[in-house]
Amino acid sequence: MSLSEELKDLKEFKCDSRCVLSVYLNTNPADPEQQNGAWKIHLKNGLKRITEYLEASQDEKELKSYKKLRDKIVKEIENNQNDLNKGVVIFAAEDPELWSVHYVQVQVKTSFHWEDHPIVEEMEYMLKAYPEAGVILPSFGEVRVLDTAMGFINGEKTYHFDAGLEVWREQKGMNPAKQRGMGGSHVDDLDDRLRENLERFYKEMATIVEKMRKELDWKELYVVGEAEAANSFANSLRTKPNNTINKNLNNVEARKILHQVFEK
Repeated sequence: MSLSEELKDLKEFKCDSRCVLSVYLNTNPADPEQQNGAWKIHLKNGLKRITEYLEASQDEKELKSYKKLRDKIVKEIENNQNDLNKGVVIFAAEDPELWSVHYVQVQVKTSFHWEDHPIVEEMEYMLKAYPEAGVILPSFGEVRVLDTAMGFINGEKTYHFDAGLEVWREQKGMNPAKQRGMGGSHVDDLDDRLRENLERFYKEMATIVEKMRKELDWKELYVVGEAEAANSFANSLRTKPNNTINKNLNNVEARKILHQVFEK
């Protein structure tokens, strides 16, 4: 299920009375206000305020349900505290059952809600800013594909142009150890036959990418690479990409690529 589909289900979720705990927690280590694990204090205080409110209401059944969810959420976050990104978003309910956890790589504003439905407005905003998207990085030797949503890498695949590389090695006498580092920088040196093979590879890859776009419900598509490789691949796509960025980032860490694509 894509994030958009899950968000749709969350918007339709409703209880007869208050039963849903929605938690947005800023855990960004680069945020000055989050130094020394300050998120732990914010988490504790935010949940404590709801506990005190429910204790004052003297509804024992509601309080019992809330405490069970509260403890479950605290355990979830604490068990993953060494792998936290910029934020955590959790929606939880006991009856009917709901457990939706998202560790995101975008800025989150800390807030806590106890209502009869999930509070999803902030998550909608984040998904609108960082939608499900495919980031495609074609180079002479390979095509790298990133599946991403809300600034987080859901998956990554790399497809190699092996046959073309063998011809290129023989004709150009390049050191195989240096090939990946050069990315698409020698596309201009290709002879006509090798260029045709590369374009055929891009067309085959474009078909695969179009299929992934449908299966993964990508709302946006970006092509990133040196000018000739990026433009050639973009032209092979049936659907025009949202943007083509002429920059060789094939050897760059995935999260830094997302920064270049979405935050520049």
